Amino acid sequence: MRRLTLRQFRVFEAVARHLSFSRAAEELHLSQPAVSMQVRGIEIILGMRLTEQLGKKIFLTEAGREVLHASHAITARLDDLQHNLAQLRSLDSGHLNMASTSTVNAVATGILARFRGDHPGVSIHLDVSNRAAVLDQLVGNRIDLAIMGQVPDGLGLEATRFMDNPLVVIAPPGHPLARKKKIPIREMAAESFLVREAGSGTRGAMERFFAARGLEIRSSMEMSSNEAIKQAVQAGLGLGILSLQTLEMELALKRLVVLQVEGFPILRHWYVVHRADKRLSPVAQAFKAFVLEPVRR
Repeated sequence: MRRLTLRQFRVFEAVARHLSFSRAAEELHLSQPAVSMQVRGIEIILGMRLTEQLGKKIFLTEAGREVLHASHAITARLDDLQHNLAQLRSLDSGHLNMASTSTVNAVATGILARFRGDHPGVSIHLDVSNRAAVLDQLVGNRIDLAIMGQVPDGLGLEATRFMDNPLVVIAPPGHPLARKKKIPIREMAAESFLVREAGSGTRGAMERFFAARGLEIRSSMEMSSNEAIKQAVQAGLGLGILSLQTLEMELALKRLVVLQVEGFPILRHWYVVHRADKRLSPVAQAFKAFVLEPVRR
């Protein structure tokens, strides 16, 4: 079955607007026979006349009025689509759906705030979860992008490094080791540590670091957030290993101190991550470019 074309609708609208084939031809910069041929093509497909001539005047038939009504609706929807796509291209609007691990939340929100400053029309949804949950959202294609630590191989994800993430040992200011300038790594084996949950990138890096040196750390408590670890360290429940970038306020207020431990900081990195096969929206592309811009300078 032959289908009506957008060109035919546009031509017919001009004929209906002027009730004249010649005036429609002038508006569209076409010949009058070309305009007549387009309208005739619609009539052949529908099997009904759209216009009738009485004397020197042209009138729409009932079928013509129905086609005109449908044509207005169709062309209006297409005009809206073009407008909406133009807005997306210019980043005047659009939506960004992303996630970050809790460890990098402070970094992610700072980047998002600056991005929104440049693109105030963009709406953003940010989910802050643990590493396993963020990976699950990425693999399940439920988010556009994520900011997190290094991702495992074999999940079909593309990860691009954009910032260093140094991990440091923290203690309360009154801890005996806080006054030492160079702490041998073996002294850490005698300390109790507050650790993140199994599967956490920070915990994995911490365990690999000590295992590579033949040491086994003692865990006094497992916690599901960096904030909980910071509070517990302040309370004297043990030492912690966290990203230096998450400690700005506590260090400034002297609630915590960074211990000068041999081999530290453990240098890790932050990545912007998405499915390798995902076609990013203009907003997601712009955000990824924004995140990576300092790396490229």
